[in-house]
Amino acid sequence: MRPPRLLPTWAAIVCLCAVARGVAPPKKTSCRVQGGRADCSHLHLSAVPADLPGGITSLDLSHNTLTAIGAAALGRYARLTRLDVSFNSISRVEGGVCAALPSLQSLHVQHNEVHLLRREDLSSCTNLTLLNVASNRLKLQGEPFSVLQKLKYLDVSKNKLASAKLGSEPQLPGLVTLSLGHNDISALKKDDFSFLNQSSFLRVLNLSSVPLKTLEPGCFQPIARLRSVILDGSNMGTAAISKLCSELSDTSVDALSLRKMKLVTLLNTTFTGLQNTQLSFLDLSFNGLGRIEEGSFASLSRLQTLVLSDNNIKHLTKGTFRGLKSLKKLQLTRALVKSRTSATPIIDDFSFQALPNLQSLILQNTAVREITENTFTGLTSLTELDMSWSSYTSFKNITARTLVSLAGSPLTKLNLAGTAIVEINAGSFSVLRNLTTLVLDNNYIKQTLTGREFEGLAQVREIHMSNNHQTVNLSSAAFAHVPNLRILTLGKSLRSTALNLESSPFKALSDLSVLDLSNNNIANIRANLLEGLASLKVLKLQHNNLARLWKSANRGGPVLFLEGAPNLLTLQMDSNGLDEIPAEALRGLSRLRELSLAENLLNNLKDSVFDGLESLRIFNLQKNLITAVRPQVFGTPLSNLSLLDMAKNPFDCTCESILWFVNWLNSTNMSSVPALRDQYMCNTPLAYFNRSVMEFDTQSCKDMTPFQALYILTSTAVMTLIVSALLVRFHGWRIQFYWTILINRTLGFGDAKGAEGRQFEYDAYVIHASEDAGWVDRRLLPLEDAQCRFCLQDRDAVVGTPYLQSVLDNMRKSRKILFVVTESLLRDRWCRRFKAHHAYHEVIESNRDSVVLIFLQDVHDYKLSCSLLLRRGMLRPCCILEWPVHKERVPAFHQKLLKALGMTNRLQE
Repeated sequence: MRPPRLLPTWAAIVCLCAVARGVAPPKKTSCRVQGGRADCSHLHLSAVPADLPGGITSLDLSHNTLTAIGAAALGRYARLTRLDVSFNSISRVEGGVCAALPSLQSLHVQHNEVHLLRREDLSSCTNLTLLNVASNRLKLQGEPFSVLQKLKYLDVSKNKLASAKLGSEPQLPGLVTLSLGHNDISALKKDDFSFLNQSSFLRVLNLSSVPLKTLEPGCFQPIARLRSVILDGSNMGTAAISKLCSELSDTSVDALSLRKMKLVTLLNTTFTGLQNTQLSFLDLSFNGLGRIEEGSFASLSRLQTLVLSDNNIKHLTKGTFRGLKSLKKLQLTRALVKSRTSATPIIDDFSFQALPNLQSLILQNTAVREITENTFTGLTSLTELDMSWSSYTSFKNITARTLVSLAGSPLTKLNLAGTAIVEINAGSFSVLRNLTTLVLDNNYIKQTLTGREFEGLAQVREIHMSNNHQTVNLSSAAFAHVPNLRILTLGKSLRSTALNLESSPFKALSDLSVLDLSNNNIANIRANLLEGLASLKVLKLQHNNLARLWKSANRGGPVLFLEGAPNLLTLQMDSNGLDEIPAEALRGLSRLRELSLAENLLNNLKDSVFDGLESLRIFNLQKNLITAVRPQVFGTPLSNLSLLDMAKNPFDCTCESILWFVNWLNSTNMSSVPALRDQYMCNTPLAYFNRSVMEFDTQSCKDMTPFQALYILTSTAVMTLIVSALLVRFHGWRIQFYWTILINRTLGFGDAKGAEGRQFEYDAYVIHASEDAGWVDRRLLPLEDAQCRFCLQDRDAVVGTPYLQSVLDNMRKSRKILFVVTESLLRDRWCRRFKAHHAYHEVIESNRDSVVLIFLQDVHDYKLSCSLLLRRGMLRPCCILEWPVHKERVPAFHQKLLKALGMTNRLQE
């Protein structure tokens, strides 16, 4: 603990650093008035302000340069009930002050220069309940306090008073607390408190830091109903304390504070005078106490709380606490310590056996040579044991025998934080069947938790294992023996891979409500991590490395590990490097009230990512890369917020990015958005750089309304034009083809129906180049039989008929027109000029299956269109055949050809 004399120096250093960084606290330049209270402190005022509201009830004028307070200046504030003029240079309390303030109940005049105090000065203060005139140079004249019939608290400490006698006649009938500390009172005489013999409500007497040496018999008799006596820092000596206890024997005292009394040794006679009292509280802390004789507390059979903190006790024996049969709380914080010049303190076996009713034992920051199997034997009522930050060699490796002395204790809370534990063996806590809270923070545990470490703790509700200086690994059964666990904290304790398990280590904890996994650098977890945790309310995952798990590019997709905890109320994921949140990551968290995503890399958020957070009240997104706050993203979470923190983001202050947010800020309660004026700054454009978002001119966006409609209209027209041009360029032939068919069908030019009723002489009219005649003879003509006949112009032309007429006649007699497509056919001018035109009209006037194409070569669709006026897209897929390369596929080709030739010319829907 830092010595008090250094505190001003450190305070000055902190202030200088603050000024150097430009963050000096703002100076108050005027009185602050709020809720009927006026704060005019620290303003260097030399007079009472005259411009305050007349209805104020509290006025603080402390830490100014006032030399007097007069009735004229305060009369305008007649409703005052509290007046604070401490830390000024006031030399007297004027009698007219209370007359001008008839409702005044509390008057603070400490740390002034008041010297003479008379009855007339307080004669009108009949309603005062509190008067503080400490730290003056007070001299009482007459009976100044005799008029204060309602006074409950009187502080005259630090006034160099030589006597505790503040009056000669009975007065202050309602006084509850009297503070006489830090005066020069060396003796208490029999009649010093006679002025309080009618003060039946007096309960507290503070005599801290008085050089009290003499106590006359019966000095406390006038105030026998006294309940609490404070003598901290009085340095009375052992003999004077014994005398004090004797004088208090006839009072109702039940609390005695003897802190900082330099009591190095307690004798077995020190407190014998308190044997007949009802003393229930005794504070002996900060005394440098090194030795306690056996039986020193034997007279305090009714004591319930004993504070021995910050001493130097070296040895506790079986007789140290003898007689404390009613003790319920024993505080030994820093009472048993090892120094360079002294040996390690010792606690004998059965030292606490004399405390059968002890419920709370505090051994914080202690050093004991050894904890044995009988150290705590006899504590049959103990429910709380705190040994945190202590040094016990037996705690380095905890076994089933380490805490066996607590087997007879109904212990519910055990605190072993900071005790340098390295390993916990199986069944180490098995004797603590009633334990509900186990604290293991700030240790050096390095092991894999198999679950057997917590055997026997079926009733435990809380396990705290945070800030471990080593790393702990988990198995799937790590918490299998604590199924009733409610709170589990593992922050800064786990290995980074501890949660990458096939089966979640938390699966058995169906009642778990708080889970802390922060500061573990966790990068890999499974989607089933929170499976079965339907009762989980608080999840802390801040300061890990979970960014990859939520990336859309993650192998296997984003890991949606929050699906197993639909009833979450608080989710903290600060400092995880997140730059992306999947749209489904927060789905189902309709009860979430607090979401913290601060100090990540978030910027472009999906429109629906927060849509399910209807119950959100606290939203923290500070220190990200957010530039735009759009209603599509933030409309739902910001609708019911009570606290929003989006400070220190690089906002883009344009109409598209920030207009909605600024309008929302103007319509909400500014107190729900802290630091709005100085930490919500624009980053772009240059005109608003480093200016508050609240300075953004929303009116400038209204001029854009007609242009937005024009922008939408022109954009639509341009896009339509571009699409139309591309459509005509690449599919114009298709449009023209189907349009022509539609016109022909509408006007009735087609003769498909008529042709369907007549008999055809040929199944197909074959058109081919002269170079392909050999292929037709070898591959096509062998297919002719009784059901299939081909028409070949050279073979089946009628002798004597003109060639053109013969071609037309034969085409009409054929059900199909069959093209054998090769590069040679495309170069045939007779085919291109006459036969292809007739086939094109057949497709339009009849149907898309009236023409069949057989490709012997790979011909581009563009060449086909230029030469034959046909495209593959005009015909049905089954009417387009390709000659196979492999011989084994020729039969299949023949089957497809016969199927194409046998189809009806009517288009089948």
